[in-house]
Amino acid sequence: VQLQASGGGLVQAGGSLRLSCTASGSDFTINRMGWLRQPPGKRRELVASITSSGSINYGDAVKGRFTISRGSGKNTVYLQMHNLKPEDTAVYYCDQVSTTSWGETVVSAGQGTLVTVSS
Repeated sequence: VQLQASGGGLVQAGGSLRLSCTASGSDFTINRMGWLRQPPGKRRELVASITSSGSINYGDAVKGRFTISRGSGKNTVYLQMHNLKPEDTAVYYCDQVSTTSWGETVVSAGQGTLVTVSS
């Protein structure tokens, strides 16, 4: 399963950005997609995730500011980010958990897209 993310960039504090990520490949069913982020010099952390049934989970740092949603095809996930803060500066990674048609669980993450929030 390959992931292609887009939408990162430079924004001023208080601004908004939307990230998108599409999973591609064959013979798989997405179980969960989401976003992780790694701020400079820090560990990777959960931003948000959404399961195939629509269950959503957010990291504490983004609750109330970020919204995760799925596209109509369910292999695309969006992250709408509002009221961005300098501490949101990070490389954002799209990740997924899926099951192949032969029953294998596949876990993968994309290459990452940089979000920089200036003060």
